[in-house]
Amino acid sequence: MWYYKRMEMMDCNAFLPSDQDIDAFYAGTFARAGELLGCRYFVGSPGSSPGSPGFSSDGADPNGANKIPPRPGAWRFCLWAPNAKSVSIVGDFNGWDDGRHYMYRHRGLWLCFISEAKAGDNYKYRIEGADGTIVLKADPYAVHAETPPGTASKVWDVSGYKWGDDKWIERRESTDLLRSPVSIYELHLGSWRVKEGYEFPSIRELADEVCAYVKGMGFTHIELMPVNEFPFDGSWGYQVTGFFAITSRFGTPQDFMYFVDKMHRAGIGVLVDWVPAHFPKDTHGLPKFDGTWLYEHEDPLRREHPQWGTHEFNYHRPEVKSFLVSSALNLVERYHIDGLRVDAVSSMLYLDYGRDDGAILNDDGSNVDHAAVEFIKALNGTILGAYPGTMMVAEESTTYPLVTRPPYDGGLGFTFKWNMGFMHDTLDYMKGDPYFRHGAHDKLTFSMYYAFSENYILPYSHDEVVHGKASMIGKMFGEYDARFSALKTLYGWLYGHPGKKLMFMGAEFGQFIEWDYKKELDWFLLEYSSHAGIQEWVRALNKLYKGRSALYARDGGWEGFKWLNVEDRKNSIFAFLRSDGDEHVVCIYNFSAADFDAYGVAMPGAGKLRLLLSSDDPAYSERPPASAFPPPALIMPKKSTIVRPTPLNGLPYSATLALPKMSALFYAWKEEKVLGFTVNVNP
Repeated sequence: MWYYKRMEMMDCNAFLPSDQDIDAFYAGTFARAGELLGCRYFVGSPGSSPGSPGFSSDGADPNGANKIPPRPGAWRFCLWAPNAKSVSIVGDFNGWDDGRHYMYRHRGLWLCFISEAKAGDNYKYRIEGADGTIVLKADPYAVHAETPPGTASKVWDVSGYKWGDDKWIERRESTDLLRSPVSIYELHLGSWRVKEGYEFPSIRELADEVCAYVKGMGFTHIELMPVNEFPFDGSWGYQVTGFFAITSRFGTPQDFMYFVDKMHRAGIGVLVDWVPAHFPKDTHGLPKFDGTWLYEHEDPLRREHPQWGTHEFNYHRPEVKSFLVSSALNLVERYHIDGLRVDAVSSMLYLDYGRDDGAILNDDGSNVDHAAVEFIKALNGTILGAYPGTMMVAEESTTYPLVTRPPYDGGLGFTFKWNMGFMHDTLDYMKGDPYFRHGAHDKLTFSMYYAFSENYILPYSHDEVVHGKASMIGKMFGEYDARFSALKTLYGWLYGHPGKKLMFMGAEFGQFIEWDYKKELDWFLLEYSSHAGIQEWVRALNKLYKGRSALYARDGGWEGFKWLNVEDRKNSIFAFLRSDGDEHVVCIYNFSAADFDAYGVAMPGAGKLRLLLSSDDPAYSERPPASAFPPPALIMPKKSTIVRPTPLNGLPYSATLALPKMSALFYAWKEEKVLGFTVNVNP
């Protein structure tokens, strides 16, 4: 636990930044730049003055003040703006007077000590840029900010929170994520649940509700959409201005710590979306920070992101690398986050991403941004090297190779990659009329051609339920009842298929309308049995998934997967075996609108099949309860059946099962002697 305690010990070590830290920052190798720059409180110490050992100034402020750290304590402000002509601090503590607190240069950084400031004061930097412009900028390294639409930074001390998640952290360090169940509930804090009269929900109040709900549903992790400070609600947090600040919409940094701590104590991991690919053009943010293109590219062809109307980071610049890696480490180290899902990795990797083909290329004609690649490797190496058991997840939608392989093998070093192909293919398949699905059969089988090329997360994320794409249940083909059956079958496919799982909030109970960031989820739908049935099905899937190692322990290779029935295009039926040592689960899916009384499922050996879960079970059904009136006739799967030595699909054994229309079935396969013939798993 030494690395967390370090955060509490740093503030009283010295007033002035060390030469070693400054050198590392300029070299692009400093991963804790938040301890060097920004606003930090220092308890009284002997102090330093011009001419003292270790003190140097390569420029003077107009008043010659603010150089000597006052006693008994002061806030130190430190800024990287190398090309600025002058910098002063304006804020609540000086009446926003730009002549009160000038900063002075120290090894290319700007410094100022202010004892009058107090926690909660708003402030900005008044920067006279190299181009002669004067702008007010928020602090890029601020740990707290004014609640939007305000744009000031806040004086704030983030130390002192008493964490209670030691056991979680210790357990995390010894966890092999690749052989563990990972089922993620993606969450937007502003629209999960909002109490009447609140503009934004309180994250402390949300903590108790989210914790109870996620734990009850059986998810292993939550993934929060970006929590770093951002100005425009409609960006959902994906256009960040405060890369070291937790958005103040939901409370203070300590409130966010409480939220994470609460999850950890309940055994729930916390992931955060993080956005190092671009930043918005808001004047108070990073653009043209000191009158030059500092954080963004000087080359205008590289500066603008054509799809999002934002600026791209300049990964060639060492100080920008230190800034971004430190932002990521700040989330993991200071807030105990269990991993980062890195947004828009594809846009970072390719020079011509979103541009006309060949618009920007390397001298050799290639289109890979080598500086971005090296940054990504350094990022992943830093986080995963310092914090074992955390995960780094790439949202990467191309065929870039070895995304989840270590850098020493030529990879980028991510733990997992989102499998966008799986998502697109399965949703396209489910949109089609079951009568014609025989022509789209490959959309469900194709994923297994590349399933083990990376360590995958299978995502049904927020991106799929916005901008006219329809909600998850809205994508399903058919009338009302058929849509619920189809969605349950699709979720069954998700949990059976190799790869970790991710589901966006609201999808677990079949919300009809698309996600709207301005309003909370339609929780009232759970008053209806159809929606409550979907929710219970997802709960049951999570329980099954976590309870059967065959469904997660061997996601990375064919030893954990075997096709049983894969060529039945006519009937749109699939079956496969998931295995881990002696544990086996048979997963069977009927994507057609027809019932089958006796359908043959191929098996590699003898034994018995015992039903674990059926999506057609009345407990998860949209049909009215039997007490209301007799339900329609059902094809009921057998609770158990014997695997017999009847060859099928090139395998020596088979079982005959009843398959209800549009359903997912999970059976445990127990290897044993049955009727005189012997099990042989690998004939």
